[in-house]
Amino acid sequence: MISYQLRQREYLLQISRAMTARLDLPSLLGLILTSAADMVRGEAGVIALRSGESSTTLTIRASYGIPQTLLPRFAPLLSGFPVDAAEYAIPDLQVRLSKVVQSIRLPLHQVIALPLTFEERLLGVIYLFRSGGVEFSTNDRSVLVSFGDQAAIAVRNAQLYQQVSAEKQQLDAVIQNSANGIMILDPSLRIRAFNRALSRITGWPPEQAIGRPCYQVLALDEVVGKDICASDRAEVAFEGDEPAVAEGTLTRPGGARATVSVTYTPLYDETGQLSDVIANVTDITRFREAEEMKTTFVSVVSHELKTPVSLIKGYASTLAREDAQWDMATLREGLQVIGDEADRLNGLINNLLDASRIQAGAFHIERGDVSLPRLAEKVVESFRTQTTMHRFSLDFPPDYPCVVGDEERLRQVFNNLLSNAIKYAPQGGEIRVGGWVEADNVVAYVADQGIGIPQDEQGQLFQRFHRVDSSLRRSTQGAGLGLYLCNSIIEAHGGRIWLRSEPGKGTTVFFALPLENDPQ
Repeated sequence: MISYQLRQREYLLQISRAMTARLDLPSLLGLILTSAADMVRGEAGVIALRSGESSTTLTIRASYGIPQTLLPRFAPLLSGFPVDAAEYAIPDLQVRLSKVVQSIRLPLHQVIALPLTFEERLLGVIYLFRSGGVEFSTNDRSVLVSFGDQAAIAVRNAQLYQQVSAEKQQLDAVIQNSANGIMILDPSLRIRAFNRALSRITGWPPEQAIGRPCYQVLALDEVVGKDICASDRAEVAFEGDEPAVAEGTLTRPGGARATVSVTYTPLYDETGQLSDVIANVTDITRFREAEEMKTTFVSVVSHELKTPVSLIKGYASTLAREDAQWDMATLREGLQVIGDEADRLNGLINNLLDASRIQAGAFHIERGDVSLPRLAEKVVESFRTQTTMHRFSLDFPPDYPCVVGDEERLRQVFNNLLSNAIKYAPQGGEIRVGGWVEADNVVAYVADQGIGIPQDEQGQLFQRFHRVDSSLRRSTQGAGLGLYLCNSIIEAHGGRIWLRSEPGKGTTVFFALPLENDPQ
């Protein structure tokens, strides 16, 4: 008997050591249950843990010697448990067991219940069963009580580890799925965590960014504010626990640039030492572009409005002078300038109104049958009187079909494209207008022999207020709305617009319209 008790004690010590090394809860519960059964020669058993912190119901989390299909029938042993372990007791344990035995039809005649308590709170219960008539001894109970104390500590540690792991996974998921770029830096400003949004902003894959110094991945130019990544020591870069904010331009791998805003937030440990820095990175490129667009709008529109208004006022004031007698030719010339500039002013205002309608989603077209060759010919004839340096040619096939569209809006497209062709071909040359039929679309084009457009600007030409950056920009009129309106009109017809251009060799703008275009 003494030898058996010694073996129990030795086994208890070995199992206690093994339990403290495990943090995986399912594996730990299996070890606890089989070890407890071995120590007291139990033939079967279950471990049931509390379903929640304040729950009075237990849930079986591990079993030994009992088929899984029978576990739901152990319900009489799993309810009515107080939260406070000091109140733990099952006075009707044998009665509950008899209900279970009747249900599962297994000869489990003896039962011992071992509470798992931690800081006077009940974590769960271990039930061990025997099928014979030998009851569990006082020594069995004594050994299990010592074992239960160690088992409860191991279970609580595993639960806490599981909870921390779940919270970390949740935090990682929040960081990874954040719309803003997020990275976590250590006190030496090396990257510990790097989410997908920041990878898109910077162009750095997370696996390449993690472990690198922050300044290598987030190298900002034209910085406004306090760039913590560029600091020598993070500890002295912050003013207390206040965040630091910086804005700057980031160059991605491959040369593309983006404007970003970075908010650095310091985290301190319980001793007041800096433990982490969280950097929240927002791509504000479009915001800055919008600001620049507003500035451009004010500048361009004020200039474009000022010019015709000044000419109208100047000629009107001159012609109205009472001390001068003007001949009819001079009067006609002055009135012609006033009329032309009024038309130009009206056109600019209409373009601005159309751009505003497009932004507000209130841009509509009136549909009818339109012959693009005939429409192009009319527009070309109106432009022949405006230039003597350019030659115009039309090249549409005789069987070119009509399209369903808004004739006045499509006239606006041809007007804008021909105006640009003349404007950006100051040396003259031929301007060709033509088209062809392909599949279910008709294609039309306007081609010039002008200065051409650099490749890096071609993708921006259909944006509002964008004008080609060239020596002609300062000397040519325009608010940068022509191609934007062309694009919007063609898209409203269900078509598309594009261009081909090469500096010094001219530009050709194409647009395609569907042959079947039902009214919306």
